[in-house]
Amino acid sequence: MNAPRSEFLKVLTERGFIHQTSDFDGIDAAALENRLTTYVGYDCTGPSLHVGHLLSIMMLHWLQKTGAGKPITLMGGGTTRVGDPSGKDESRKLLTVEQIEANKESIRTVFSRFISFGEGKTDAMMADNAEWLTKLNYIEFLRDVGRHFSVNRMLSFDSVKLRLDREHELSFLEFNYMILQAYDFVELNKRYGCVLQMGGSDQWGNIVNGIDLGRRLGTPQLYALTCPLLTTASGAKMGKTASGAVWLNADMLSPYDYWQFWRNTEDADVGRFLKLFTILPMDEIAKLSALQGAEINEAKKVLATEATALLHGRDAALLAAETAQKTFEQGALAESLPTVEVQSGVLQDGLGVLTAFGPDYAKLVPSSSEARRQVKSGGLKVNDETVSDERATLSLSDLTSEGVIKLSFGKKKHVLLRAV
Repeated sequence: MNAPRSEFLKVLTERGFIHQTSDFDGIDAAALENRLTTYVGYDCTGPSLHVGHLLSIMMLHWLQKTGAGKPITLMGGGTTRVGDPSGKDESRKLLTVEQIEANKESIRTVFSRFISFGEGKTDAMMADNAEWLTKLNYIEFLRDVGRHFSVNRMLSFDSVKLRLDREHELSFLEFNYMILQAYDFVELNKRYGCVLQMGGSDQWGNIVNGIDLGRRLGTPQLYALTCPLLTTASGAKMGKTASGAVWLNADMLSPYDYWQFWRNTEDADVGRFLKLFTILPMDEIAKLSALQGAEINEAKKVLATEATALLHGRDAALLAAETAQKTFEQGALAESLPTVEVQSGVLQDGLGVLTAFGPDYAKLVPSSSEARRQVKSGGLKVNDETVSDERATLSLSDLTSEGVIKLSFGKKKHVLLRAV
């Protein structure tokens, strides 16, 4: 692989975004000529994207920032109805059209934090594959597109092979997903001149399928670029915590909790995450990465604040940092901690502590069984007192003078229950 000449590939290379490319020099040349119209696809399986999607969103950010081409965020209004088998041991739950539309609208707002939309040459645009996939004639599609796919080759792709090797069922519906994704690439080229698809490394087979289909159908040269699927230094999957996924929508994970996620980064990951998830200059990242011992905590705070500022804005990031400082360094009860309202009548009757920590209220743990497990290990606190009885209840007498009950999971996750 030659050294990159375009600013786009220089940035992606030095920051660690590139896992694999179909034609590095070809992508480099297109970026140099500012004609690298590029898409990343996002299925609408939930109301929010999560931290695992951030790598590809940041790549679109740098594409636009360096002027290499136009970013396209492709919403999977059509493919979500099928379900991507990549990395899954079982079929995705099928959603209704109404659920998919609601999820799509909820997801849409996150992108504008990282890329700007408009009519200019490098302004981003949003597309939805339901626009063409839902209008396909099945017989014509089989004849014109399906004939170019070898079942033997499709069976060799990881997304299919891993499922079959584990003897988990793969439905015919899911088997068609890679054909639809390949067709998306060709359709985006035809409509918008898109020449590059980016995604996680688990999407390599699907993306290459699109390049091959484009060649067979006579499109200009198409390209693939994948980023690594991240794990932490200790081998854990990036973006998973004891209380669930790290969501990007503020109504599903508060800016404070998002800040705390980055603040809790393992020491060995700080430098790498500063490169991937912030837009700080590389020389500043180098200085922060060189910090050792207790000083590495200062680098973690910078990572947390910069990553949170990108998603939620600078004001929210600084408030989260200030809240953390008050809570941990000054021992104060910060009013800007995440707050959940609870009816006074519920407290009057007694609210079970396991329920209070669970998904119906504080969302500090994903289930009552996990809350029970944390009680046994001493991981839960109410008003800074360790919970020792899983049958304990919260009542009006637990309210502090500020009218709240402070729930804590470990040392760094706190939620206030406010009586209303």
